[in-house]
Amino acid sequence: MQFPLAGALTATQQRSRAWLTQLRIQARRPGDLLFRSLIILFVVTVIGVVVGVAWVLLSSSLPTIRTFGLNFLRYNAFDPVHNLYGVSPAIFGTLVTSAIALILALPIGIGTAIFLVDFCPRRLRAPIAFLVDALAAIPSVVIGLWGFLVFAPWLQHTGEPWLQQHFGFLPFFQGQPQGVGLLAAGLILTFMILPIITAITREVMLVVPVSQREAMLALGATRWEVIRYAVLPFARVGIAGAAILGLGRALGETIAVTLVIGNQAAPPSASLFNTGYTLASVIANQFGEATPGLFISAVMEAGLILLILTLITNIFARLLVARLGHGRVRKVVI
Repeated sequence: MQFPLAGALTATQQRSRAWLTQLRIQARRPGDLLFRSLIILFVVTVIGVVVGVAWVLLSSSLPTIRTFGLNFLRYNAFDPVHNLYGVSPAIFGTLVTSAIALILALPIGIGTAIFLVDFCPRRLRAPIAFLVDALAAIPSVVIGLWGFLVFAPWLQHTGEPWLQQHFGFLPFFQGQPQGVGLLAAGLILTFMILPIITAITREVMLVVPVSQREAMLALGATRWEVIRYAVLPFARVGIAGAAILGLGRALGETIAVTLVIGNQAAPPSASLFNTGYTLASVIANQFGEATPGLFISAVMEAGLILLILTLITNIFARLLVARLGHGRVRKVVI
């Protein structure tokens, strides 16, 4: 009856000796200890920055939180004269423009990636991929100026009248064409997040095993069937991650959206021709004139809401990617 106990003690002694041996090895290698300490310092720095930003925004937002409470999310006016603040139009504009950008950029980006990987001639793959990546390198202020000086006038005189003429029965395309507005901001954001979705989707599709493609082709599948049943299911986790990254960029974009959205708060409506605000454009327009008190607190609370939206988006992305990855692994096991 004493043998299991003796065996257990022996195992404990072996683990203790192994631990002491590891400590001695680490003591003999100060470079490893220094590298590990630096890595831990970097992690703590990142966490500290995030916590610090959240704390500054929260502490600065306390006056408006105590004064308006949840009404800050419901009020339409952002009026420093009467100390009445609300970000309902800004939240609506942020969600609408980001949704437009994601709905348009996701199929275009996936289609472009499929073309570059499977259909594009070899000589043209590198130049086209370079052009797509170069679009992401253009500063947002340059895209915003192009949108305000070129794209918005075209929308006002050509694009929005055409949409109104052919799709005017939908509430989205009713109203007076103005050029600047929610539609213009959503389309500009489409241009800005398209390179992110295209580049990530392309890289994910390139790592699909060649044997998986060849097996489908050997079974008599067409090229489209190979893409549909062998490539896209394998790459869906990466595509979902690309979509969420693009959405995060759209939620936080400031300069380009500020230049083309009109910056006139209006009650939320279905028409995309209306001008509006986003949370980022509210901060950009109001922060320079904000005075101590409720005014600066309202601006900081708008930043806090934008931070919360971004964190929610990232958490949702983690859960979605984890679920898709688990489903793919289970499907392979089955």
